[in-house]
Amino acid sequence: MLQFTPDNEKILNEVLARYPVKKAALLPVLHLAQRQWGQITPEIMSYVASRLDVHDSEVMNTFTFYTMFRKKAVGKHHIQVCTNLSCYLRGSDELMHLIERKLGIKVGESTADGQFTLDHVECLASCGTAPMMQVNDSYYEDLTKEKVEQLLDKWSAGGAGN
Repeated sequence: MLQFTPDNEKILNEVLARYPVKKAALLPVLHLAQRQWGQITPEIMSYVASRLDVHDSEVMNTFTFYTMFRKKAVGKHHIQVCTNLSCYLRGSDELMHLIERKLGIKVGESTADGQFTLDHVECLASCGTAPMMQVNDSYYEDLTKEKVEQLLDKWSAGGAGN
């Protein structure tokens, strides 16, 4: 049976205390669940629904609406390259192909060692500093092929950062 860790249970209670209605805490609780389990499965959705006293379908509706919730676990370094117009015009497609070649994976895949997952996203709201990518919770802007290669090399060698 699923359960939040003791630390996450404490966070859950803090989150619930901020909302007069439990259902209003759905987004932060889904984020909490995803941080703990790395993904949101139907079983996790049911668990969240039971903790918020809502129907499973309400959790499913929210989960499927927002793209930041994952159906499958991602690698230690979740690379999301912006492919919207500003980034594309400044070479994000070339950066995407570079990352694919360097890691030996395609968009939507993870490396066999679980270190990297590569995805594209439509917009990361950084048009003035295009091209850019988000890796876990950090933004990397004004990217060049050289910068991307340096970051990948650092992370592959176990370097600090995302």
